[in-house]
Amino acid sequence: MKALVTKPITFIRFLYQTVYLAVEQIWANKMRSALTMLGIIIGVASVTAIIAALSGFRAKLLSQVQGDFGTNRIFISPKRPTSGPLQHVGQWQIRFQAHHFEGLQEHCPSVKRFGRYSWGGRHTVVFRDKSSEGVRVQGMEPACLEIEGRTYLLGRSLSLMDEMQATYVCIIDPELRNTLRLKRDCIGQKILIGHNTFVIVGVMEPKPNMFTGEGNSENLEIFIPFKTNMKLMDHPWVEAMAESQSAETSEDALAELKFFLRQTRGIDPGDPDTFTVMSLKSALKSFNEIASVAMMVTLGIVSISLIVGGVGIMNIMLVSVTERTREIGLRKAVGARQSAVLTQFLIESVVLCSIGGLIGIGFGQLFTVAIANIPNINLDMAYIPGWAIVLALVFSTIVGLSFGMFPAIKAARLDPISALRNE
Repeated sequence: MKALVTKPITFIRFLYQTVYLAVEQIWANKMRSALTMLGIIIGVASVTAIIAALSGFRAKLLSQVQGDFGTNRIFISPKRPTSGPLQHVGQWQIRFQAHHFEGLQEHCPSVKRFGRYSWGGRHTVVFRDKSSEGVRVQGMEPACLEIEGRTYLLGRSLSLMDEMQATYVCIIDPELRNTLRLKRDCIGQKILIGHNTFVIVGVMEPKPNMFTGEGNSENLEIFIPFKTNMKLMDHPWVEAMAESQSAETSEDALAELKFFLRQTRGIDPGDPDTFTVMSLKSALKSFNEIASVAMMVTLGIVSISLIVGGVGIMNIMLVSVTERTREIGLRKAVGARQSAVLTQFLIESVVLCSIGGLIGIGFGQLFTVAIANIPNINLDMAYIPGWAIVLALVFSTIVGLSFGMFPAIKAARLDPISALRNE
């Protein structure tokens, strides 16, 4: 029983003395130790800074998507399959027809709402003597605008009456209003889109940019009723947007939509889909997988500097063994075991690497703060996660153990008589 108590105490005392001796040795050779730790410091600082930047980028993207785009939004568009009988047909042969979506709401209970939209092309928009070229025009059903959930700065959304009667009304964004020098309250004013006159019924905030959260002033938009666009264009490119009942039912909604569209498009069992149904939730999952792989590859490349630092540690520990040969011989002569000498030099190597790792984490935090404050790169949410700090310290310890093992074994195997004769 006494041995069970005294052995742990003896080990702790030995460990404390060994660490203390290692710190004394490092402090006695401050400049040499600092230069030795430089590789570890640079490696850890680089690794933590890269993890912080990637973590910040991921956090920024996730917050932007969840805040402005929503994770239960679903996009439906035609897509030419890579196999099957339709793999070589033209895009227009697999395009959606408006009737492909009839009855969707009744057959897809996990879908809260859906709406069709169509590409209306880019047109020159004119108001009196002012014009704007290349404005993107889209035909939208009211449900699409509801799903997008953008704020109306003035006026109203497109109504069901606008849709049913295919009226010539439109919604513009404030950038277009400023470009055309319209009144601030421009509701009711008429603009020319191509060769057709439309009445402005609403001003909508610009579409958020995925990374900045701000509107894109270089991509001006106009929304007109879906049926109006169908009337103006012979064969518009039709897509759809849906919203699941909740984020949890997103996968159910995807399955229901795929089954419904395969039926309405007459796709035989076993043939590939001629469309794609994608939710932002599934897209985020794919992004996380890609980001994780990219992070691992980047960390693998940057970790080379840690290995270089480990070589420096091994080199300086070999020098230390040579310098302290007589000390090692004296310790072994008075009864020190090989395991004690091995442990002493191993701990010294680990302490050296651990101190370098801690300093590297400090520099990594400084780099992270600097990255977060660089304007226009959208990494203001950069941070070092807790697991990265633990990983850096563990990796530093492993480097110390791995590269300190050879010098420690060399010290432990020294013959005490030969070591005492060393000048």
